[in-house]
Amino acid sequence: MAVILIVCTANICRSPVVRALLEDRLAAYGLEDWTVKSAGTWAYEGQKAADFSVLIMAEQGLDINNHQSQPINKELMAEADLILTLEIGHSEALAAEFPDDAFKVHPLTEMAGEIYSVEDPFGGTREDYERMVVEVTRLVEDGLAKIVELATHNAENRTKAVNI
Repeated sequence: MAVILIVCTANICRSPVVRALLEDRLAAYGLEDWTVKSAGTWAYEGQKAADFSVLIMAEQGLDINNHQSQPINKELMAEADLILTLEIGHSEALAAEFPDDAFKVHPLTEMAGEIYSVEDPFGGTREDYERMVVEVTRLVEDGLAKIVELATHNAENRTKAVNI
């Protein structure tokens, strides 16, 4: 069983969407026992997901209505086998702040063979959120095999280290 952490800025727009999408795709892949969490680099504790994120995900049959934001911390970083960020700057900041876990940090876009930051729709229109959902859905689907491969590898190494 692997643990994946999705990180954006406030943990209310992009990362809750990616968490729900990834949970759904992992379950379809037969990995229901995996855990997907999300956090933010500048998140306040306990904020709901953005209204448009909730609405658009509900239209896709995925419920993020009970999402509660949380700031990134040492414990979340340490327990994660793979940390996927929505911005290149998030990856750089996390690698600098948590050097022991830097090897686990990757932009989500890298999983799909690209390197760029996913635009934050915060404060934007429904169309901005729809574009974001389409984009991260493609990234999760195109990158799923790489996500599973990296998370599995890191989880196996974590288990070996615990058993030594």
